Amino acid sequence: MRFLKNPLILALDVDDKSDAMKILDHVGDLVGGIKLGPRMLYRYGAELVTEIAEIAPVFVDNKYFDIPSTMVAAVKASFEAGATLVTVHALAGSTALKELHKLEVELNQIRPFKILAVTILTSWDQSSMPASFHSWSVENHVRSLTQEVYSSGLRGLVCSGHELEYLNYPGLFKVTPGIRLSTEQNTQQSEDQKRVMTPKQAIKAGASALVIGRPILQAHKPRETILDILESCT
Repeated sequence: MRFLKNPLILALDVDDKSDAMKILDHVGDLVGGIKLGPRMLYRYGAELVTEIAEIAPVFVDNKYFDIPSTMVAAVKASFEAGATLVTVHALAGSTALKELHKLEVELNQIRPFKILAVTILTSWDQSSMPASFHSWSVENHVRSLTQEVYSSGLRGLVCSGHELEYLNYPGLFKVTPGIRLSTEQNTQQSEDQKRVMTPKQAIKAGASALVIGRPILQAHKPRETILDILESCT
């Protein structure tokens, strides 16, 4: 896995940098990558990406969705800050996706880098998608968006574990959020995540990497929890 140290990406979903660094001091050596989103990046900026990239590969999860030139510029800026993985919205369309693929090829001449296209958010299910989406199922939306992503040349995707089994495109790197550690957690702790799955289920279904936050951040023994997850993925 040339982009990550192992399949586990820690979602560093906290608000304070000192809290984040305490977590990474404790478990940063175990995780395959570290996901940073807007709640941290809008506070601390590109310097945070650069700093944390010294610990493990950084996944900048800002889900860029704009006109093609703006998306290209945002992805390039994330790369320059030190990101290894960056998310964009597949809904941006084929023109933007093709331009992003050109950029990805260019940046990979410098170091390994992957653009991940987000299909349908794991916080959506059939009832909570926008009304204009309701004529299609979640599955059909994901299938269609994945086809558009793949046709653009990009080979990175973000989707829930529930879509993995029918996204069997050669060379597709599939990153799966909405991971919970047990069936009990799936029902009790999924909160804003609707389409969830355990680590073992997701890897078996075809996930290349897993994004896991709360089950690790809220664990009494985070290191042991990470080691258990990695063992379940083998």
